[in-house]
Amino acid sequence: MPVDDQIISALTKGCVEVLPHGSLRKKLEEAEGRGRQLRIKLGVDPTAPDIHLGHTVVLTKLRQFQDAGHRAVLIIGDYTARIGDPSGASKTRPQLTPAEIEANARTYQEQAWKVLDQDSARLELRRNSEWLEPLRLGDIFKLMSATTVARMLERDDFEKRYAAGQPISMLEFLYPLLQGYDSVAINADVELGGTDQKFNMLMGRAVQEYYGKPRQAVMTTEILPGTDGTRRMSKSTGNYIGITEPADEMYAKIMSIPDTAMITYYELITKKTPQEIADIKRGISSGSIHPRDAKARLAFATSGVFHGENAAAAAERHFNEIFREKKLTAAAGLVECPLKPSDDEGGQAYLPKLLERWFGLTRSEARRRIRQGGVSIAGEQISSETIPISKLEGATIKAGKSTKYHGLVKLAK
Repeated sequence: MPVDDQIISALTKGCVEVLPHGSLRKKLEEAEGRGRQLRIKLGVDPTAPDIHLGHTVVLTKLRQFQDAGHRAVLIIGDYTARIGDPSGASKTRPQLTPAEIEANARTYQEQAWKVLDQDSARLELRRNSEWLEPLRLGDIFKLMSATTVARMLERDDFEKRYAAGQPISMLEFLYPLLQGYDSVAINADVELGGTDQKFNMLMGRAVQEYYGKPRQAVMTTEILPGTDGTRRMSKSTGNYIGITEPADEMYAKIMSIPDTAMITYYELITKKTPQEIADIKRGISSGSIHPRDAKARLAFATSGVFHGENAAAAAERHFNEIFREKKLTAAAGLVECPLKPSDDEGGQAYLPKLLERWFGLTRSEARRRIRQGGVSIAGEQISSETIPISKLEGATIKAGKSTKYHGLVKLAK
């Protein structure tokens, strides 16, 4: 049975590639003809305790398949996390302890529920230790026979490390095969992942074929840029928006992203249809929609997903109050720097976090300015990343020569 082009368009919104070409349409038509749900796989290794908006890109795509009537299979990679995904790594990743993996796995599951439909008819939660831990040595031999060393070295990051004489452990070679075996174990029809997962997901097709299973379609999603609008969202660069951050902080961070990144955010983290996004883009280009208004809609929608509409509305009011106050303060050559109760961490405040919120600096840039003596509070040069909270209220703060980085600290309302 033919599948509506609008369904394909909606499900592929924000995707870079669907491989092989035409495979998603074929899978959807077969499922519709047989009256069954597709099994849509997403695997996440619990290697860190928190999820940011960048992680929700594939989770949102998984939710779109749920909304279309299909079954999401979310795999918590508690077993593969012991190895560490080599994707994008320039060296072997350190191994986590079982306790760290377990703690992270619980957090990932709790936070993923903020995006996914938890109806058991459309969601299956699995841990890959279920099928990977029981494998015996003979099973591993069989799995390793599914590919060759030459095929592994076609992978971009492995090829670069090999050429540079950097070590690649045999465990890292095993990782794509284990991820591929996940697809065998849960009978995946479609696998979702970022562009950095392309090799692993294609390996899943090879492993499925080796074990006599139908091969999955592979869908790679775009990488969400961080609040700087250029680099990928990452905690290590400080340009991230955590999904557990308070609604007002999430709202303000989204309002701080460059206009050039706004449409990408709409495409990757909202439920807007391609047509709705095209209308917003045209409105901005024609001048019928002000970029700030479009960004405010984005901030409200995103905050609402993770905190509810009431919290999003309160965050919007708070931001607008602060924005108006900033306009008034700007006349004196300063920006308003609101200090919140949550900034008080045992009587101390962490400056890089504050400079990120107040001036849009990344945390790494804030730390660099502090090290170089470029930050002063009440005229006193600051050399530490933490400062007593009592020294901040009512003080002027400078983080550079430009007036853009001069502010007056006061308690937020």
